[in-house]
Amino acid sequence: MYASEPTGPAAPPPDDQPPAGAPPGGRLDALRPRLPSPLEEVADDRLAARGIRLLLKRDDLIHPALPGNKWRKLMPNLQARAAGSPGGDDRPLLTFGGAYSNHLRATAAAGRLLGIRTVGVVRGAELADRPLNHSLARAAADGMRLHFVSRAAYRRRADPAFHAELRADFGDFQLIPEGGSNAAAVRGCAALGRELAGAAQTAVIACGTGGTLAGLAAGLPAGTRAIGVPVLKGGFLGADVERLQTAAFGGRRGDWRLADGFHFGGFARRSPELDAFAADFAARHGLAPEPVYVAKMLYAVVALAAGGAFPRGSAVAAVVTG
Repeated sequence: MYASEPTGPAAPPPDDQPPAGAPPGGRLDALRPRLPSPLEEVADDRLAARGIRLLLKRDDLIHPALPGNKWRKLMPNLQARAAGSPGGDDRPLLTFGGAYSNHLRATAAAGRLLGIRTVGVVRGAELADRPLNHSLARAAADGMRLHFVSRAAYRRRADPAFHAELRADFGDFQLIPEGGSNAAAVRGCAALGRELAGAAQTAVIACGTGGTLAGLAAGLPAGTRAIGVPVLKGGFLGADVERLQTAAFGGRRGDWRLADGFHFGGFARRSPELDAFAADFAARHGLAPEPVYVAKMLYAVVALAAGGAFPRGSAVAAVVTG
């Protein structure tokens, strides 16, 4: 089932456009980033009372259309595509995501800016006949063709046989995994860890598919640890992070662990407690946390600090991914 146009309120057309005359995927100028991303210290009395400094790693400012880990994960795959076809590659990008996937939205934006067709395989066949939410509407407005599949079919997203079925529908394509997490993306995210060298003793990041945590932990210097905050429930993420590190580096890398229990019911789920925390954080620091990932991560930082997870006198870098 397909939706080529939003059935709900459409997102406004973007002002920026692909570079004039650029071959499909042949130029990456439009994705030029702001790197290293800013590192901002904020005074938060809840952490300061325990002798802990809070730093915000503003990866959300890397690129206006591809914030944070989405740029870090997509760019290595796009660079490999450009290197493999210097004259241009007319295959679409095909990737996977749920109804509120930031990755789908970022892939669609990259496709628009680079003149590359994009296809998003969306979890939930029942969504095909409903008005598109703001996230899917944005992806569709950026030119992404949305392909809604059943939840059973979506569970086959890593199955080569399913990929063959999709090629029968869409022709040849460049496959980007769910969340953009593959070996190339993990190696790209290692730069995030290197950017934090000497700044903090602990880096905390929200996790969906685990690719950013896998790279972050590998790039951090010895003596610095990473904590991932899963935004999905299920307890499967640790094995996924190890698998991604093995694919990228040949084995487990870095000092990392997961802090479960902060998903608030699952992906894109919220609660009055989380909403109140996010509103309070915005009032304190002038930054409204993105609700799917960042609010849960910051909530975890405050809760972990209250539980004594960070040594007195240390600094915590919270990665703001979007």
